[in-house]
Amino acid sequence: MQSLKAIKLGKSLLSRDVHTGRVLAQQAAVQADFYEEDQRSMQKTARRIIDEDINPFVDQWEAEGKYPAHKIFKKLGDAGLLGVNKPVEYGGMGLSFKYSMALNEELGHINCGGVPMSIAVQTDMATPALARFGSDHLKKTFLEPSVLGDVVACLGVSEPGGGSDVAAATTSAVRRGDDLIINGQKMWITNAFQADWMCLLANTSEGNPHRNKSLICVPMNTPGIHLAKKIDKMGMRCSDTAVVFFDDVRVPAKNIIGKEGMGFTYQMVQFQEERMAASAVCVTSMINIINQTIDYVRERKAFGSPLLNNQVIHFRLAELLTEVEMLRALIYRATDKFVEGEDVTMLASMCKLKCGRLNREVSDSCLQFWGGMGFTNDVLVSRMYRDMRLTSIAGGADEVMLGIICKYMGILPKK
Repeated sequence: MQSLKAIKLGKSLLSRDVHTGRVLAQQAAVQADFYEEDQRSMQKTARRIIDEDINPFVDQWEAEGKYPAHKIFKKLGDAGLLGVNKPVEYGGMGLSFKYSMALNEELGHINCGGVPMSIAVQTDMATPALARFGSDHLKKTFLEPSVLGDVVACLGVSEPGGGSDVAAATTSAVRRGDDLIINGQKMWITNAFQADWMCLLANTSEGNPHRNKSLICVPMNTPGIHLAKKIDKMGMRCSDTAVVFFDDVRVPAKNIIGKEGMGFTYQMVQFQEERMAASAVCVTSMINIINQTIDYVRERKAFGSPLLNNQVIHFRLAELLTEVEMLRALIYRATDKFVEGEDVTMLASMCKLKCGRLNREVSDSCLQFWGGMGFTNDVLVSRMYRDMRLTSIAGGADEVMLGIICKYMGILPKK
């Protein structure tokens, strides 16, 4: 016969499972209302790879400061997940951007920020402009192997003298016959040490900084490309990041994506996809942190009672989840409008701004509730506290997002 203590313990665990299960079911229902059956099926495929080939090794990769991008990308490519909205004739699935958002939301289940960020570089940062504006030659040479997972891509926009200020980029690509001679440097380049090619933004002429830039496909094994030592970051530990130097790097002028001088405009288009993708990933990771915190404070007792019984804690967790669901609604609205062909620059900037700020709020509040455990590297919340801080900086800082929003509102002062 069970002891009274065992019975009570069983009831406690059952209650925890029931309550957590209810929350998860409600969150799944929100996704089910937005995503169609095919999109949810694709999410299951991604989740299987995450559970079998990624999450079991994340701790090891974080400790080593790198992860095997080629191996992971090949698994994703074989499953068709690196080109869900890319053209069929170049290895993609030819589906709408909504499928890409469904995938990114699922990638938020990866137990770190570095791997999903690295994947997003391949799918939503380095290749959208190439897929939309590139020549058949460039798509065959660079897009198709990227979609199939045969190569790793990186994006070269930020420089030591200008990150969010894209127009201030000084790297040059000067015509010499049928070639371009590239000189300059790029900084904060994700995937740099493993990348096979770069989507590079460089000045191809003098004049207006918004009209003198081009996006160029550059093989990373081209003579004259030098990678400085890996940048030692506080977070995103398993994602390699580098400063890249270009010293008289020669590539064919036909490697320019689309029209010469349109690089700034193309990059602004790429930013829309990048910012929405990053927001989708973060929604899932924030919900996971909240749910893990709920489980912890339900079991952790202080002064004879579960921490969760403190009103300040359960009210705060309710506030955080409310904010996340409001962000998700905004992301879904932006996604629908993007699929319909509308300009979602303002909505994408709002998603990015809110995502960055809410990431900090969720991770900081939840970490506090973990107490001393939250200050260790043994729990997910501490890793996300470090990793997700980047969201307010990379891909356009919060202040830049506010400037864009103000511009679209018509309230930004003229220079």
